[in-house]
Amino acid sequence: MKLSINTVKRFCFRMALPVFILCINSNCFAQQPVITLNEDSVLLIGNQLQVLHDETGNLNAENVVNSDHFILSNSNVPGAYLTKGNFWIKFAIYNPGSEQNFIININYPLLNEAVFYRINGNKIITMQKEGFDLPFNVKKYKVQSLQFDLTIRPGDTATCLLKIKSEVPVILPVKVAVAEKILQETTTQDIFTSLYLGIILALFLYNVFIYLSVRDRSYIYYVIYIFFIALSQTTLQGYAWHYLWPAHPEFNRYAIIVFTAIAGTAAINFTRLFLNVKAILPKFYHGFSLFIAVYAIAVVLVIAGQYYWSFRIIDISAFILVLYSFIISIIVARKGNRSGIFFLISWTIFILAMFVFVLRNLGIYPYNTFSNYVLYLGSSMQVILLSIALADRINIYKKEKEKSQEAALRVSLENEKLVKEQNIVLEQKVAERTEELQNTNHQLNDALSNLKDAQMQLVEAEKMASLGQLTAGIAHEINNPINFVKSNVKPLRLDIDDLFEIIGRYNELHSPNHKDISQQLKEIDDAQKALDLNFVKDEIQQLIKGIEDGAERTAEIVQGLRTFSRLDEAELKTVNVHDGIESTLVILRNSMPYHITLKRDFRAEGNIDCYPGKLNQVFMNILNNALQAINAKQNKNDQEIIEITTLDTNDDKIEIHIKDTGIGMTEEIKHRIYEPFFTTKDVGEGTGLGMAIVFKIIELHSGKIDIVSSPGKGAEIILTLPHNQPIT
Repeated sequence: MKLSINTVKRFCFRMALPVFILCINSNCFAQQPVITLNEDSVLLIGNQLQVLHDETGNLNAENVVNSDHFILSNSNVPGAYLTKGNFWIKFAIYNPGSEQNFIININYPLLNEAVFYRINGNKIITMQKEGFDLPFNVKKYKVQSLQFDLTIRPGDTATCLLKIKSEVPVILPVKVAVAEKILQETTTQDIFTSLYLGIILALFLYNVFIYLSVRDRSYIYYVIYIFFIALSQTTLQGYAWHYLWPAHPEFNRYAIIVFTAIAGTAAINFTRLFLNVKAILPKFYHGFSLFIAVYAIAVVLVIAGQYYWSFRIIDISAFILVLYSFIISIIVARKGNRSGIFFLISWTIFILAMFVFVLRNLGIYPYNTFSNYVLYLGSSMQVILLSIALADRINIYKKEKEKSQEAALRVSLENEKLVKEQNIVLEQKVAERTEELQNTNHQLNDALSNLKDAQMQLVEAEKMASLGQLTAGIAHEINNPINFVKSNVKPLRLDIDDLFEIIGRYNELHSPNHKDISQQLKEIDDAQKALDLNFVKDEIQQLIKGIEDGAERTAEIVQGLRTFSRLDEAELKTVNVHDGIESTLVILRNSMPYHITLKRDFRAEGNIDCYPGKLNQVFMNILNNALQAINAKQNKNDQEIIEITTLDTNDDKIEIHIKDTGIGMTEEIKHRIYEPFFTTKDVGEGTGLGMAIVFKIIELHSGKIDIVSSPGKGAEIILTLPHNQPIT
């Protein structure tokens, strides 16, 4: 009940043979016998096999074929508990009949690898490879047992070699027969297994129903035990490999240990509750916890790849757990506990069935249908008896419930009187509590009102912070062209004064008091040469051009500001998002350090229905965050980039990608970035409302916002907006 059936019987059988056993006769080095085939029957040839144990696992077929270390087995089912290394099986088969196609069947699917060789003179031919470590769907014969084709012409003798590799105890029920006979045996096994699983399934559903009715924890542990013992059995018999994970044989080793551990743990908890061990035998109660810890160690070992030791820990702990539970059931039964009697009877039947199975493996009891499936019978009887025992507890519960109902009725009558007396007091307390709740409700309403006021103030603070940044950007942008114009005015005035001076001297020639015109013309000519009129002319043109450029730049900035703010466009209208992006970049130009490269890739058409002013605020917040993320990097370089990409999608939407090479974001920050007042900046540097406002604005535009980011790898904000806003 506490473990897989095969686990118990393997351990009991092998513990009697402590180190390494292969049942051999006294003439173990005698000449190899020749097996004579019979077309009409299935031959169990275990006592005619020669076995060699390669502890190193390094020998190959050429090394062992002529070895004199082979030992002749005299057991119908040879076996070995310690399985380090490989086993080599050699045998000779003579075919006296007319049939030439036979099958060698090993009904023990737990062998990791079995390789079949034919020895033809000096040649060793690899014929077939089977094993638990191979995908089931590559098997030639879709059965759980290992089957090898053996073709022997009538009158010929074939010498065969088998290499066995296993991390679990080895059992070798080697049979030879024609395919039809092997198929009959396989079908019989499937029928018995189906009957067994049918019984287990019926009891599983029955106990699930009982649990849902009575809600007794004993049932849920028993249901878990039945379910996982069935999974464990199907894994040990190869059916899980066949039907559940045929392409993943690596699951086999994990499933055997994990399913057995879960079944054993559930069985331990069931035993403790079912036998009431904590109350009857408190000293034994905590002993079960040790077995649960051992099962956990076995699971950890198999996950760590130590399957060999994990399997053996399961074997040893299972054997000890059987004795431990059996002793407890005897003690509980002797105390007259009905549950203990049922438990002892069911467990005794199972142990007797296991004993017959072990005797069969020792060769004392014949290898037949009864001995092959006696464990199925014993296990089924055990499960049935325990289910009956659980059902018996329902009657006990029923009697106890009737008694408790009588007692409850008496208490109810007494309580009814008390309730009536307490109703008056309760009504008074309810009235007092109601008044307190009303007062508390008024206080909460006042607190909510104050909270809304504080929130509005913070939102206004965020707007003022944005306005301050906007003002600083405008002042800086306009100051540059104004300074340029101002710096050109003074030299322009000097040049004009020089020209006025020359013109004035020419005007003096028209004065009636002039004396010597030729002398004055000569002086004027010398002054012109000293002044270099051509240079002055070019300089004046350049200065005027500079003033024109400054005026145009100022007008461009004012137009960009008008586009950004769009104070006259508070309603929904169609605009080009590229204009909004460019106007935002104009405002942020003074905040952008020299080492940041701005890349634009506008592939979209750009025209969408939106609230232009609000959308520009989104661009401002996101781009400002990108600049701050880059500036926050400890190791900056000259290749920092902010890249803005737009593109149209097939579903009539536009995507706006704003990507930076900043410090990036963790998963936690990404999940909280839209929370109001959440900020990663230092105290006083941010209100935590920027991205919350962005989210609200994008939501207003029926769009969505996505973030792709990881720490140290920058961030990419993806805005998706419809070209046309839905009509509401």
